[in-house]
Formats: sequence, structure tokens, C-alpha cells
Amino acid sequence: MNIQNAQQDVDNWIKTHGVRYFNELTNMAQLTEEVGEVARIIARRYGEQSEKESDKNKDLGEELADVMFVVLCLANQTGIDLQEAFDKKLDFKTKRDHDRHQNNEKLK
Repeated sequence: MNIQNAQQDVDNWIKTHGVRYFNELTNMAQLTEEVGEVARIIARRYGEQSEKESDKNKDLGEELADVMFVVLCLANQTGIDLQEAFDKKLDFKTKRDHDRHQNNEKLK
């Protein structure tokens, strides 16, 4: 699946199962909430905080998918072709960072 297909799938889902997109500010708040859920799992599962029993069954993949869903909603409702934007960003980072990380002593 490419990003364009994912954007179309989300748009179809909204049109079929939702009434409409939440407004951009609501989706931004939702995105923040979903990123917080990812952060909680990462901090407790891979960081120094202990994982609460109630968090042990949380699915990181599901939470990352929630983040992706809301990002796709925001892209759709603001007219962003996320595939094009991602490809452009990857090209930019490739050119800018070609040797940057290879030469970073902190990463060796």
C-alpha cells in the first residue's frame, strides 16, 4: 500500500462510516492524544519507567496506526498529497544527510 492509497482508504472510510471529517483543530488534538499514547508505551516498555500492568497488553502497532490514521485525515482535509510530500522530504533528507550520520561519532 502506498500513501496515496492509504489517503483514499481513509477518505472512503470517512464517507462510509463517519459523518464527516472532524475539523482540523479537533484532529490536531486527536493526533496529540494518539502520539501521547505511543509515547506512554515507548517510555514504559523501552524507557526507564516501569510498565504498569494495565499497559502491558497495549499494542504499539495499533497506537502507531491510530497516529497514521489521523495524519492521513489531516492531509486529506488540507489538500496535501502526502505521497508527494513524503517523497520530496525523503529526497531532501537524502541529499542533505548523505554523509552527515555516517560521520557522526556519536552514532558509532
